[in-house]
Amino acid sequence: MLSGILICYLVCYLRTVFQTLQRVTETTIKHSNAGADARLAALKDWVEGIDAVAGGDLTLASGDASFRRYFRLQTGGETFIVMDAPPPQEDCLPFVRIAGYLEAMKINAPRVIEADLERGYLLLTDLGSTLYLDSLEADHTSSDALYDDALRALAVMQSRGTAYQSLLPPYDEELLRFELSLFHDWLCGTHLGIEFDHATEMAWQSLCDILVDNALDQPQVFVHRDYHSRNLMVTAGNNPGVLDFQDAVEGPVTYDLVSLLKDCYIKWPADRVMRWARSYYGLLDGSMQSAINERDFVRAFELMGVQRHLKAAGIFCRLNHRDGKPGYMLEIPRTLSYIVELLPRHDELGFLVQLITDRCLPQLESRG
Repeated sequence: MLSGILICYLVCYLRTVFQTLQRVTETTIKHSNAGADARLAALKDWVEGIDAVAGGDLTLASGDASFRRYFRLQTGGETFIVMDAPPPQEDCLPFVRIAGYLEAMKINAPRVIEADLERGYLLLTDLGSTLYLDSLEADHTSSDALYDDALRALAVMQSRGTAYQSLLPPYDEELLRFELSLFHDWLCGTHLGIEFDHATEMAWQSLCDILVDNALDQPQVFVHRDYHSRNLMVTAGNNPGVLDFQDAVEGPVTYDLVSLLKDCYIKWPADRVMRWARSYYGLLDGSMQSAINERDFVRAFELMGVQRHLKAAGIFCRLNHRDGKPGYMLEIPRTLSYIVELLPRHDELGFLVQLITDRCLPQLESRG
């Protein structure tokens, strides 16, 4: 039997291999076997029809957990990003709208230069190729500076976002409960075959009630919804660059903070996370601090993390089983570990922590 240390090294190695493949080293497309990709051919024709960038070279920049993919376009000394978001699976209109809101807030996000909403093509400004995740993994000493920038930008987005949040879909009870169901249905049910008896189902529903109430009782703000290290770019000015904002909603003040500080892709010591969380509370304006005191903010932050991490673990399983993207499964143990660590401060999580530690994590480990 492999030792625990060897298993740990093996998991880390596999994760590194997957991330390398997933981010895709930029390979020139012109000479690839892309003729069979009718959508790519149409995309290239669309780009060629834009005088300012005609004749440029397209290279694959990255894929996405959704159906979107991104290409880097180089023409002369400039680079741009071309988004391919095939309808009906993807709708570019929310991206265009939110990009406009963020530009008005002076958040460093891609600016839309040209758009074909009917076919799902966008030409965007380029924020570079250095992900927060890559930079943090390469040099942990950069963390304080990078997170300080990300927290500042988040505070700006929430403060200036008050002008736009009523234009966003609400992060309402229906959406919150649906997201919680992803853990129940996809991780426990589809992936692990765990069946909930009546008592377990009742305990699960009681927990969902606590988590939903926690989210709805918080002050509501402009929520990016995926504000984490794989959607933030390290930029020379106005750091960070902010990506993947098209699913923005009006929702809980702590949600994006959880996404950033309790990241599914990189983990920091709990005391450092709490220090960053408390420092963020200090960035909130007086009206927000009047609406929620620091103690309640911390509690809301921790329980908000439970909702997000259950959702994320379920999504990773759905990506595996429904979409044929198994690499995200490697992130589940880290994601669930955030929940387990909360038990000493939150007795109401006892049922869930026991389910995770006694059934979910052992079965995930045994399946490799």
